[in-house]
Amino acid sequence: MPDTRHAAPGGGVVSGSKGRGRPCLQNPVSVLRDARGRGVIAGWLTVPVIDCALILELPTPSAIGGGGWVDFARGLQLHAENQALIYGRQDVGLTPEESWPRYAEPHASIRIFAVRNQDKIVARGYYDLERGAEPTAWLYVDVDPAWRHRGLGSAMAGRLHDIADADGVRKVIVYAPSTTGPGAQVTPTSGSGSLPAGNSEVRFLLGAGYQLEQVRRASALALPKDASSLLAEASLAGGDNYRVHFWMNRTPDPWRSDMAILRQQMGRSAPTAGLDEPEEVWTVQRLIESEVRLSDGTRDFLTAAVEDRATRQLVGFTTLAVPTDKDRPVNQEDTLVLSGHRGHRLGKLLKVANLDHLQRERPGHPVVITFNAEENHHMLAVNDSLGFTSFGHEGAWRLGLT
Repeated sequence: MPDTRHAAPGGGVVSGSKGRGRPCLQNPVSVLRDARGRGVIAGWLTVPVIDCALILELPTPSAIGGGGWVDFARGLQLHAENQALIYGRQDVGLTPEESWPRYAEPHASIRIFAVRNQDKIVARGYYDLERGAEPTAWLYVDVDPAWRHRGLGSAMAGRLHDIADADGVRKVIVYAPSTTGPGAQVTPTSGSGSLPAGNSEVRFLLGAGYQLEQVRRASALALPKDASSLLAEASLAGGDNYRVHFWMNRTPDPWRSDMAILRQQMGRSAPTAGLDEPEEVWTVQRLIESEVRLSDGTRDFLTAAVEDRATRQLVGFTTLAVPTDKDRPVNQEDTLVLSGHRGHRLGKLLKVANLDHLQRERPGHPVVITFNAEENHHMLAVNDSLGFTSFGHEGAWRLGLT
């Protein structure tokens, strides 16, 4: 999963003297209240850090390797290392080069913050704002394992919450990776899946007033994968009424309008439980701009789209994000079939066809990584039939602010 809308909350803003070994005394922070009027963040906090430092806002580089790149990359490397610790594998997080196009999107409103100890970034904060009718912010906090239990995570989260409050945000969303385990479980609003109540991130988020809305399953498919029999089976189920098209990176001119509609519909159709995430607006112009920006990164995007022969319109698509480095994993991105064309196993046809396309055009990658909502039973069944196996979960958490 790309480093997109993710977070973990707490309280405060680090400030104070630079004396070695002296505690940093936090400024008092405003009280944020959830939808029930309960206080979430308040008060003062003493943070015993060795070299006290202000939380700094980092610039987004204008290009890979551009101004501010070193700190940008260090922060993302910290994020990837923390994901590897949780999931027990090194291939989940994106590289800074793979992540950069998302941050540079003209339609994105992402801010990055960091706490630095000398040349090392020991804490990182991610803030992504969507204004709209109900302003929403996606947050994420990373702390270097060697610097935990010193208040840095709570301080960074408090800074992000203060910004959300100043921006008039009504809802905060956090996507936090979790390990599976025994014992008491927390069940999401969706009713599907669960997370161990004893996990540190679960206790932290519950303590801050967040509600677990959804659990997403993280899965992997080892490559190479012989998809020939699956492709024949899925093609037969789709029948002669549909035709699959393939392209890399930029959508061919005849399909741009259809793809803008499908991208728009993706936001409406994807399972979101009680998150009620704001709908993104997709136009042909935005599609073009987004694809141009993505082509500046270090991944290619292989798309398979299915055409309804009767209307000559696209009615579904799926995309794989393929790094130029063959040692890197492939990420399964969005998959959608319009509601009027479901029941023909087109979702499976698209996934299998694009998997076959990947192995013909860009062979050699070790694995495909994907995340799916636990309530999305149909897509999980498709993944299971392809051979995906689960390696962890991600919790989607929501906090209402007033």
